[in-house]
Amino acid sequence: MHRRLEAPHSNRRDLQNLAKLSTYLWEYRGRVLIALGFLLLAKFATVAVPLVLKEIINTLDAETTEQKVLTVAIGFVAAYGALRIASAAFKELRDSLFARVRYRAMHRLSTSVLTKLHRLSLAYHLERRTGSISSDLNRGTNSLSSIVNLLVFNIVPTIAEFLLVAVILFGGYGWTYSVVVAITVAVYVVFTLLFSGWRMQFRHEMNRLESQANGRAVDSLLNYETVKYFNNEPLEQKAYDGYLSDWSDAGVKSQITMSSLNFGQTAIVTVGVTLIMMIAAKEVTTDTITLGDIVLINALMLQLFVPLNALGVVYRGLQYALADMDLIIKLLEKTPEIQDKPNAKALSIQQAGLVFDDVHFAYLPERPILKGVSFRVEPGQKVAVVGPSGSGKSTLSRLLFRFYDVDAGSIQVDGVDIRECTQASLRAQLGVVPQDTVMFNESLQYNLQYANTDASLDDVKAAAKAANLDRFIEQLPGGYDTIVGERGLKLSGGEKQRVAIARVMLKAPPIIVFDEATSSLDTQTEKVILDGLNAAAERATSLVIAHRLSTIVDADQILVLDEGVIVERGDHDSLLNQQGLYAKLWFMQQETNNDSA
Repeated sequence: MHRRLEAPHSNRRDLQNLAKLSTYLWEYRGRVLIALGFLLLAKFATVAVPLVLKEIINTLDAETTEQKVLTVAIGFVAAYGALRIASAAFKELRDSLFARVRYRAMHRLSTSVLTKLHRLSLAYHLERRTGSISSDLNRGTNSLSSIVNLLVFNIVPTIAEFLLVAVILFGGYGWTYSVVVAITVAVYVVFTLLFSGWRMQFRHEMNRLESQANGRAVDSLLNYETVKYFNNEPLEQKAYDGYLSDWSDAGVKSQITMSSLNFGQTAIVTVGVTLIMMIAAKEVTTDTITLGDIVLINALMLQLFVPLNALGVVYRGLQYALADMDLIIKLLEKTPEIQDKPNAKALSIQQAGLVFDDVHFAYLPERPILKGVSFRVEPGQKVAVVGPSGSGKSTLSRLLFRFYDVDAGSIQVDGVDIRECTQASLRAQLGVVPQDTVMFNESLQYNLQYANTDASLDDVKAAAKAANLDRFIEQLPGGYDTIVGERGLKLSGGEKQRVAIARVMLKAPPIIVFDEATSSLDTQTEKVILDGLNAAAERATSLVIAHRLSTIVDADQILVLDEGVIVERGDHDSLLNQQGLYAKLWFMQQETNNDSA
């Protein structure tokens, strides 16, 4: 399988992402400042511990009375214990204060991402796999917590501690110690940044392959029945295994390079500490410093280099989190293809007229779908669109709902170009009974009430009755509380379609689109609910996209669409008399119905 390595993020991009991240923390800036204050107090207490330890050693080593030594030593030991307790207390206070900041920021980011996903156009969601989006979303929101933890609880404290140690060494023991520490830290940081930056390509590759593997797995589970129909479990498992095989190869390379990085870091730190202790040991022998001083220097080196050694892990964690965060930042920066104009107004319908005026549209430039489609639906009329598969019928519905914008021409509702009004107000005036009714994994009542969340249970029951769904629901053990399963898998195609019909009746919009609304129903069920459909259509302007011609014989006008062009128009009788495409489709369906009878 071809492997494409992603380039490591630039430092500029990382800084930009961190700046954008900071906006999610700014709401609790007071807590952040107080938490940072506790952080500094904790570090002062931590660095003061070796100073007290030095005094304890020097006191015990001093040539004085036993009682005095004991008294002074006990005092310093008590101070030593108090400082350690204070360090722990300030650290826990910092963590407690910052908890609300961290979780609130994650909350806001997750909400922003979901809002953005809802705003993005249909084209984006058709191009992306659900599993990939879910994986990126989880990694991205978790990365926010990781970045905050690493910066506030690891990197900033380590920098503060390094500065304090450097001041103590330079002020108390001269420039030699400070120079050795500074060179060691500089070599360590440069080595870590360069090596970590190079090996990040394997982490990016792991992320990409993990998203693809998850996307393939979720896709196969969403299409569970299709997989079973064609006995293609081995095919799905092979594809999934292929992604994971490449993912594991990238993971091995990531681990090998990480081990190399860890060894290099340990070697640099060890050399630095060894040089420091050699200098200190020499000065002890010449009485330049005391035994307590060498204990102090050793304790300071341990306090500095232990977290510094962990800084490599922290830096890698920060790089990983920034890589994951970048996916979410790019998503948040993505501009929806369909946007309201700055001066767009809410659509208020007086008369629910509908006009398609010379509409041209193509999903791909080289493959036009609609080629100058024009028609009018007068208020209260029922206009049907029929034609062969792929002629562009369902595209009319997507354009009306502004899932896409027309390439040329216009669509008008009550004389208003739909691009001039807000999308929310437009869709509030429209209802749809789609060909494929996708439902939430919730109760029947929830799914029915989704069309009008303010509707009462009595309203829901009335809509279900109008769609001939009430008897079916009453026979269920859970009634309206029955859970329908993911995407409504526990319901048959006809039952899901009747839920869609009940929904549109509950919403009662002035304009209704029936997008092959009876395609999943058998002939007997179709006849039973046609009265309900017609009742809904009588109260609204209706655009019926039909496959079964028997459902639209009473339409005021029938449009015959073929290869993106209206080739015939008229009522049922006049189209039959024309002996054209409509008549051909009609007689073909009649023969099919007779054969199946």
